Amino acid sequence: MSETPLLGELRRMIALDGPISVERYMALCLGHPVHGYYRTRDPLGAAGDFTTAPEISQIFGELLGLWTAEVWHGLGRPDAFRLVELGPGRGTLMADALRALRAAAPDCLAAADLHLVETSPVLRAAQARALPGAAPTWHESIDTLPDGPTIVLANEFFDALPVRQYQRTERGWCERRIGLGPDDALAFGLSPDPTPEIAAEGAPGAVLTLPAVALDLARRLAGRLAREGGALLAIDYGDLYGGTADTLQAVVRHRFADPLAAPGEADLTAQVDFAALARAAAGEGAVVHGPATQADFLLALGLAQRAERLAARANPEQAAAIEAGADRLTDRATRGMGHLFKVMGLAGPNQPALPGF
Repeated sequence: MSETPLLGELRRMIALDGPISVERYMALCLGHPVHGYYRTRDPLGAAGDFTTAPEISQIFGELLGLWTAEVWHGLGRPDAFRLVELGPGRGTLMADALRALRAAAPDCLAAADLHLVETSPVLRAAQARALPGAAPTWHESIDTLPDGPTIVLANEFFDALPVRQYQRTERGWCERRIGLGPDDALAFGLSPDPTPEIAAEGAPGAVLTLPAVALDLARRLAGRLAREGGALLAIDYGDLYGGTADTLQAVVRHRFADPLAAPGEADLTAQVDFAALARAAAGEGAVVHGPATQADFLLALGLAQRAERLAARANPEQAAAIEAGADRLTDRATRGMGHLFKVMGLAGPNQPALPGF
């Protein structure tokens, strides 16, 4: 276990108040105002801990820009709409999307009022550098987004929201907690009493991951779309149908790690339960599209054709990189991005079907 700055605070907190939930642990590790993972670094790219689709190929963001334009047309081409990205990383996706809009749909770009939901000062600075002249408005949460028709892009956002975990015991489903073990190391444990509200089936030892924060956010966004009109596109690694599994994981320098080993220094995520998100959104009046695999979605939007056109105008080295990026985004192998990552769309009622599904 690494002696990170956050570890000392966690030890003091647990010694004073007792074990903390997995949800609380994730929230502190990722969002602590001084020592949180996303507050203190740029985690992206080869020098960081993980790489996202926009960093792999410009085509990803360009296709989402064209997707935005098509949705805007389906909304009746409003004179103004909110273009929102949740967790925009370095701003690469949005920069590519805006470039595509500038070239192919300037009327849509002129109507777009850009809003970025980002808590990290490090990443906000990177986004400002990537989006010169775009004049985005930054938000700590969706609570301050202005009303009106809204198109939301969320790539690898929901997987970083804190989750609750429960383990099946002879007594029922007990909440998984994090306390102190030998040598004051962080260790998983269980609540002394079961949680009677959970009625899921599961063998002894099974772990249930519940995305309470993500479900609340999905409900609020879906309610907004139902009232104001618009769409949301969520792209994340996750499961189509949900189920019982321990999907909490940590990544450091592109390698999996022990989630308790380096609090505040590792990226913590949990697979997105798309079935649960879909139920939550539908309950607020939104229309759910998908989920589909990332490969199916991007190919339906024309990724192969776009890659072919770009490669035809490039030198051999550039063409090889373009083809490699497109192949990686649509790789259908068991551990490939095209299979692991899913895409779900939400729309307001009485709107045309969302493209790509």
